[in-house]
Amino acid sequence: MRAAVDGLTPRVPVPPEPGCHLSGLEAFSIGADSLFVNVGERCNVTGSALFKRLIIEQDYDAALKLAREQVDNGAQIIDINMDEGLLDSVLAMQYFLNLIASEPDISRLPLMIDSSRWEVIEAGLRCVQGKSVVNSISLKAGEDEFLRQARLCQRYGAAVVVMAFDERGQADSIERRVEICGRAYHLLVDDLGFNPADIIFDPNIFAIATGMPEHNHFGLAFIEATRAIKAQLPGALVSGGLSNVSFSFRGNNPVREAIHAVFLYHAIQAGMDMGIVNAGQLAIYADIPPVLREAVEDVVLNRDANATERLLAIADSYREQDSEGEIAMAEWRTWPVDQRLQHALVKGIADHIEHDTAEALQVVESPLKLIEGPLMDGMNIVGDLFGAGKMFLPQVVKSARVMKKAVAWLEPLMQAEQAKASSAGKVLLATAKGDVHDIGKNIVGVVLQCNGYEVIDLGVMVPAETIFRAAREHRVDLIGISGLITPSLEEMSHVAKEMQRQGFQIPLLIGGATTSKMHTAVKIAPHYEQPVVYVPDASRCVAVASQLLSDRRREEFLAGLNEEYGHYRERFQARLEQREFLGLSAARSNRLQTDWKNYRPPLPQQPGIHKLTDFPIATLVDYIDWTPFFSTWQLRAKFPRVLEHDEFGAEARKLYADAQSTLEEWIDSGCIKANAVYGLLPANSVDHDDIEIYADRERSRVLARVTGLRQQAVHPGDRPNLSLADFIAPRETSCSDYVGAFAVTAGIGLDRLIARYEKDHDVYRVMMAKALCDRLAEAFAEYLHQQVRTRDWGYADDENLDNTALIKEQYRGIRPAPGYPANPDHQQKIVIWELLDVEAVTGIGLTESLAMWPAASVSGWYFSHPQSQYFAVGKIARDQVVDYAQRRATTLAEAEHNLAPNLGYLPADQDELEVA
Repeated sequence: MRAAVDGLTPRVPVPPEPGCHLSGLEAFSIGADSLFVNVGERCNVTGSALFKRLIIEQDYDAALKLAREQVDNGAQIIDINMDEGLLDSVLAMQYFLNLIASEPDISRLPLMIDSSRWEVIEAGLRCVQGKSVVNSISLKAGEDEFLRQARLCQRYGAAVVVMAFDERGQADSIERRVEICGRAYHLLVDDLGFNPADIIFDPNIFAIATGMPEHNHFGLAFIEATRAIKAQLPGALVSGGLSNVSFSFRGNNPVREAIHAVFLYHAIQAGMDMGIVNAGQLAIYADIPPVLREAVEDVVLNRDANATERLLAIADSYREQDSEGEIAMAEWRTWPVDQRLQHALVKGIADHIEHDTAEALQVVESPLKLIEGPLMDGMNIVGDLFGAGKMFLPQVVKSARVMKKAVAWLEPLMQAEQAKASSAGKVLLATAKGDVHDIGKNIVGVVLQCNGYEVIDLGVMVPAETIFRAAREHRVDLIGISGLITPSLEEMSHVAKEMQRQGFQIPLLIGGATTSKMHTAVKIAPHYEQPVVYVPDASRCVAVASQLLSDRRREEFLAGLNEEYGHYRERFQARLEQREFLGLSAARSNRLQTDWKNYRPPLPQQPGIHKLTDFPIATLVDYIDWTPFFSTWQLRAKFPRVLEHDEFGAEARKLYADAQSTLEEWIDSGCIKANAVYGLLPANSVDHDDIEIYADRERSRVLARVTGLRQQAVHPGDRPNLSLADFIAPRETSCSDYVGAFAVTAGIGLDRLIARYEKDHDVYRVMMAKALCDRLAEAFAEYLHQQVRTRDWGYADDENLDNTALIKEQYRGIRPAPGYPANPDHQQKIVIWELLDVEAVTGIGLTESLAMWPAASVSGWYFSHPQSQYFAVGKIARDQVVDYAQRRATTLAEAEHNLAPNLGYLPADQDELEVA
């Protein structure tokens, strides 16, 4: 080996980018263009009463949850402090850091080892992985001790926080702060060769508005000292403990958060790089009420000698409600424990639920009685308010989060007692085999739980036998199946048939975007003798479940249901008899007419296949269509009018704010990734309804053939019977035309995020994450289509549309997706996947029913023709299905199965409509 490399020039390492480079399991760099870095403050026994209690009681699992919450709330570094007289701080630090090392979702972040005792810091440095931060060292014991500790930090590979503290004490003026930090800087850099980017100065944040005039300048002094340090000490960073600045207003969270926001706004502008903060309770500067903001600015910037008095005068008007309009903690936290539990459930406040549950258990003495008593009393109020339209879905989901946390805390005790809480009934929920969409199902589950039902949720892509096995094991009272894609309709019919064959005696609930009362009555209910009930949305599920399980109301409900289903079947049969279809030849003769001799299809500026991986989701936020997001939460009004809705505008605004903060967190952390692949390929239409896609412009080799469908309904006037093939030049015209194909996802990383939220029983964040990823995927599809039109294909290079116009599709060209009305054949996804190698490039897979996974994905075709438009193929006649089977070289039965929702006739095996 030595001979082989002898005489070769050694490798020259690439110098790192300038900046402070830290790490946990993952690298984290702070450079000149970095945003403000949040250092989580809550794992600090001196600053968090809850964390202190958990550590003293050795409840390390709960302490880890507190650390994980900070990660979820956007902390980028976690501060750990164990300085408490009742603790063996060295052992506590070592034990907790070792626990964190086994939790990848926490240990991926760098840690800040925080102590006033060097032995505690050194104990932490021996445990921590990656490159950490020591908080802190200072000159208070003189230069020798300062340099000794700094050398050890170098040896352990840690960055250091240096306090503005020397032999004379803490610095409180601008001059003293700059003097001490300058002295420390030159000792570290000149004597030890310390990397300036690994020096983080803390110039001391002190409380302001204390009523003592000598404290009035503390806020401004920190800001101006920061400005001087950044100018005079190149490469060094500035940090500070934010909560200190508002200490005089403890108990008044709205004013404290306003002080934090204003202080940070000015300090960051002056050069503050990071701060020890509660990342989940940072107010937005622009959202602070103007009167409060002005008063706080006067205090922070010391603009007026009477600023403190003016802030005190208005502070009480903000004390009674926090940023969400809730009763101030200072009041409701003094109530009896059963009232606190009820208030937390109704208001969706999870912060104290485990503490209150533990306290209530001392009174009730049984986990079972606690669940069936105070906790269910609170949830019954939630259910009643929701049913009366006085609570809205986002609030209900937050209530469910609180209940889940309480029950999770009680579960070990329940198991010890081998007790089980009584419920209004057991409901098993599942998304149909091959389908991956579950937001609607999850909402139904939450609403049922809020009304006292026990829900067994099997998740997505659940085979029928798994459903049946779980139903027997749990002895459920109801089974609910949901689905979004059209193949799920056939799976639901299969489930009904199998339930009949296997002798089930329990009702079957049907729901999902593609289902309907007509389909349930005609295609599912006839296969099962027990009740089969279509549930249109979560607002109806409780009424349906309660009537099905009620001895008194069940018979009346089922009689009405059977009569209604009978009417639907009669209407369906009448439609079959009355429906008129053009023969396939006649429909093709009535195709869209284009003068192909005088029309020249646009040639792409950048043909071929293009890949976008790890695309910045910040770019996609401006393309989000927010109206469907609010509809997901059953706040149905167009955006932005939904924010001012008379009934639920206030809740919509809270939901929107949560969505915005979640998106900001994702952008900062990079936890959600977006990938795409798209291609612009030579194509011609052939055989009336199909599209051939070629390997080159010369059309020398066929890459794929897309089998199309055509409208067969009899149209009034001169309306054509459309097929997507009409928008592509026929091969015989010799026109060089193109078609596009694409697949995008914004769901990479969502599974890991969901698992973390579910582990913490946070159903609200689970639903928020899924809904936002769906919106981002649609936004990605919208963005990409715009780029294709204006750049890659370039046929609309003068287009200048805002997002409202994009949502209204006020542009040339379409992007129909397989499985949707203009393009109902899901089999076309297979063509797209093979053409673009979708799964390898983007990570999007296809289930056996051709649903995309991750669910937050969109795929489809691009058409540039100026007359291209969205339309519905609608019902088709048997002659087209036979022709389709021949073109695809498949059996008629397989074709009928693939196109079942579009059949305008009953297949041979269903010639007689069964009626239960």
